[in-house]
Amino acid sequence: MKKVFIYVMAAVAMMACSSETTTTEQEERVEQVRTTVLHTQEIEREISVSTNLQGYLTVNVAPSLTGKIEHIFCEVGDRVAKGQSIVTMDQTQYKTTKISLANLETEKNRIEQLLKTGSATQQQYDQIVTQYNSTKEQLEFLEVNTYCKAPFAGVILAKNYEDGELYSGQPILVLTLMDKLKALVAVPEMYFPKFKPGMKLTLTSEIYPDQVFPATVEVVYPSIDASSHTFQVKIVIPNSKNLLRPGMYVTTTIGLGKATTIVAPYQAVEKLVGANDRYVFINENGRAKRVSVELGQRFDQNIEIIAPDIVDGVEMVTVGQHKLVDGVKINVVE
Repeated sequence: MKKVFIYVMAAVAMMACSSETTTTEQEERVEQVRTTVLHTQEIEREISVSTNLQGYLTVNVAPSLTGKIEHIFCEVGDRVAKGQSIVTMDQTQYKTTKISLANLETEKNRIEQLLKTGSATQQQYDQIVTQYNSTKEQLEFLEVNTYCKAPFAGVILAKNYEDGELYSGQPILVLTLMDKLKALVAVPEMYFPKFKPGMKLTLTSEIYPDQVFPATVEVVYPSIDASSHTFQVKIVIPNSKNLLRPGMYVTTTIGLGKATTIVAPYQAVEKLVGANDRYVFINENGRAKRVSVELGQRFDQNIEIIAPDIVDGVEMVTVGQHKLVDGVKINVVE
């Protein structure tokens, strides 16, 4: 019985020793990595974002009257001048109102003469003047909506009806300004202090690979989108040669001057699975420290990284970072 007890105690002691050894091995696990010492450097700050062009002004030619379309004077692609007649609606109501106004004017003049001789009252005169003014306003409204004119010089983008069709609310024509275009650009929020109206920038298009088009910042929108962490910038592009067209896909390059920052190898930056959060590992007294970073401008295989812990002289893990966890011991190899 004593021998059995001794064997049991010995086994327990061996298991305890084995467990202690295993725990020690886990605690002393060391990952082999390579690191790079990061230093501040001066860069030419610029960002490139893509967007679609729009006509600087676009209007739907949609009269405030329903009825028959008498005549459409232009087709898709036609250039029209400011003030040019582009659509005439059914003229019946306009002509009837015009005759009524002429009759009211005659009656107004007659009562005005009678008022001077005392044969008419002031009330009669006031009533006819009110009626005359109301009819005149109605005629002006009908004139604008019967004889539609181009509010600016531009190009017809769409035509939705033919002569004689019943206008039912959908725009008859769509007119856009082509000599000047605009675009809305989404810019990362970190650059918000850099943007001012009047800034100069350039556009490029794959359609014209050898050309650069100048543009100007017209409006910097004052709010930041909480979901995308971007803000919008409205840019204006001269287009007197009409090389660029609304809907065209272009890349905007915006120069923001020189800046001093830290640039690291792009492949060393990790991405959190299922999110857009980025992080790196740095060597902090022989242990891996995980640091969340914000990405800035990219330079080929390198990228700007921004975080309070990323400072001049920091030692960042550039090989072996995929197997690291925060706080694990690391051994830096050459």
